Amino acid sequence: MHRLLRTFTALTAVAALGLAAGCSSGSGPGKGKDEGEPAVREEAARSAQHRFWVDPQSAAARQVREWRQEGRTQDAEALRRIAEQPMAVWPAGDDPAPDIEKATAGAADEGRTAVLVAYNIPHRDCGQHSAGGAHDAGYYRQWLGAFADAIGQNKALVVLEPDAVAHIVDGCTPAEYHEERYQLLSEAIQRLKRQPNVKVYLDAGNPGWINDARKLTEPLRRAGIDQADGFSLNVSNFQSDRTTSTYGRTLAATVGGKHFVMDTSRNGKGPLAGDRQDAWCNPPGRGLGTPPTDRTGDPLLDAYLWIKRPGDSDGPCRGGPAAGQWWPDYALGLVRNAKA
Repeated sequence: MHRLLRTFTALTAVAALGLAAGCSSGSGPGKGKDEGEPAVREEAARSAQHRFWVDPQSAAARQVREWRQEGRTQDAEALRRIAEQPMAVWPAGDDPAPDIEKATAGAADEGRTAVLVAYNIPHRDCGQHSAGGAHDAGYYRQWLGAFADAIGQNKALVVLEPDAVAHIVDGCTPAEYHEERYQLLSEAIQRLKRQPNVKVYLDAGNPGWINDARKLTEPLRRAGIDQADGFSLNVSNFQSDRTTSTYGRTLAATVGGKHFVMDTSRNGKGPLAGDRQDAWCNPPGRGLGTPPTDRTGDPLLDAYLWIKRPGDSDGPCRGGPAAGQWWPDYALGLVRNAKA
């Protein structure tokens, strides 16, 4: 079955993910000290057409510095195309606060917005590559509360629970968990919106998964979309900008004109042709898509985002490491096949 791709699993809540440990240069909370960080940050500040925070301690940024030290200058320069862009933070482990505090503090220092992903719903990913999540509803409420508290007064855009609604629609999540999931998602939106500078986008899958957008309408409403700022599409997937935006406008018309954001991190070449069973996991020949920006030219589309962190594996398929682990060779392939 065609699935969303993952940057985070409970089994990969390790420091190597790096993706959630956002930092800035200098001293103080969330600050990095590597010699190459100012150049990365300054270049990003000059070129970025967005309001989102660039993590100078991302796995891609660290790889750039490592390859420069090893003399792999050509590869290092190529990988800057990832390292200098803002990417979402997926907090790892039982306590999301440290990762979120570092990211939001770094963003606040630069007058930018941190992009965060809340991905810990019980029965996550139907027990597949990104299985895990909170062990029960009570624990999820506690985790989500800590997530929201860690944002504080800072600016953040939160993508809420990739897959959670679409897995209800496609039947992957057993029926006995549906009502609880709707309730938890609705409560999560309300809790996050108590933070004064947070926008929340409830995930709605992708057009290659739930082909008829109208099948998502009632589930999104039951999950609290009316209280959210909008919905997210194409998280960790490869559907093209045109296909996704058309789908988004169709879905928006059924949920009160809600706005949406889309993941363009790896959709520069579109989805892998052929069997969708195999198209979701580390597909070859894919490329970086539209760089993150809130200047979309579409009144319903609030931002192109890199929610999936390019270069993080989707799972142990096609020679990749476990889901969420950094895979530099795949990252280079995405750069070489990037959208013009």
